[in-house]
Amino acid sequence: MADRLFDNLFIGAGAMKAGTTWLYSVLDRHPEIFFSPEKEIHYFHARHVDPAVLSEERRLANTKQKYLHIDPGKSRAAAVRARLRWAANYLDGPVDDHWYQSLFAARTGQTYVADFSNLYALLPQEAWPQVAARAGRLRVLYTMRAPIDRLWSHVKFHLTITGERDKLDQWGPSEMERFLRQPFLWNNAEYGQAVRRMQGGLPAEALMLAFHETMHADPRAGLRGIERFLGIAPHSYPDALLSQRVNATAATPPPPYFRDLVAKDVERIIGELRDIGLTPPESWEPGAMAAVG
Repeated sequence: MADRLFDNLFIGAGAMKAGTTWLYSVLDRHPEIFFSPEKEIHYFHARHVDPAVLSEERRLANTKQKYLHIDPGKSRAAAVRARLRWAANYLDGPVDDHWYQSLFAARTGQTYVADFSNLYALLPQEAWPQVAARAGRLRVLYTMRAPIDRLWSHVKFHLTITGERDKLDQWGPSEMERFLRQPFLWNNAEYGQAVRRMQGGLPAEALMLAFHETMHADPRAGLRGIERFLGIAPHSYPDALLSQRVNATAATPPPPYFRDLVAKDVERIIGELRDIGLTPPESWEPGAMAAVG
C-alpha cells in the first residue's frame, strides 16, 4: 500500500459545468475544509491518465496567469508571501506524491484537505483504489447536471474561452455535432460510465452522488448533505454566497436543432443512471431543457 499522504481527503469530481466551481466557492468557507489556492490541481488525472496536464509549461502558464499579479496599492505583503510560497511548491518537481502533499502545507487544524477537479470523473476504475490508499479516509463527491443543459453550457464555455463564440451563430447541425462529440467534451456527459467506474473502485461510504438541480433548489439542504457525508459540523453560509452565480456563461438559448442531436444519448444516459438505482430530476428529460448558463 502506498504511504498515506493525508488523514482525510475530500475530492470533488463533478462533471464539467455541473456546479463544482460554485460548490468550491461555498465550501471554501467551511472551517473544517482546506483548499489549496488552485481549485483544479488535476494531480490524480496526471498520475493515472495524462501527465501532460501538469507539464512544466502548463504550470508556468497557470502560475503567470493566476498567482504573480501584485497591486502595491491593494495587496498585503503577508498574503502575497503565502501565495508565492505556494506557487514555488506548485512549480517544483518532480510531480509526484510529495509534490502533491506540499500543495497543502499551509493547512492548520482543518479536518479535510480538498481537491476539486472535473478531470477526476474521467479516471479509470483501477485508479480509485490507488487514490484511496493515499488517505486514511477518502470522500468523493460526483455532481451531475441535466445532460442537454450541461452539454450546451460546455459548448458555450469552451467557445467563449477560445474566442470562437461567433461559431454558435454560424454552425449548422453537422458542424455542431462534430464539435460536441469530441472526447474532451462528450466524455463529461457519460454519467453512467463515470458512476460505474467510481462505484467499482470505491467503497460505498466513500462516494456521494448529487444532482445539480436538487442542490440549487435548496442549497442549504444540499450543503448539509455534504457535511453529513464528510462527518463535519454544519456551517452557516451567507445568503449572498449561496445565491451567487460562479463561472457562468451568458444564458444564450441553443439552436432549435440542438436537442435532437443528443436526445437519444440523453435517454440512454438517464436510463443507465436509473439502472444504477438513481432517480434523475424530471427536468432532465430531453423536452425539458432550460436555457441557462
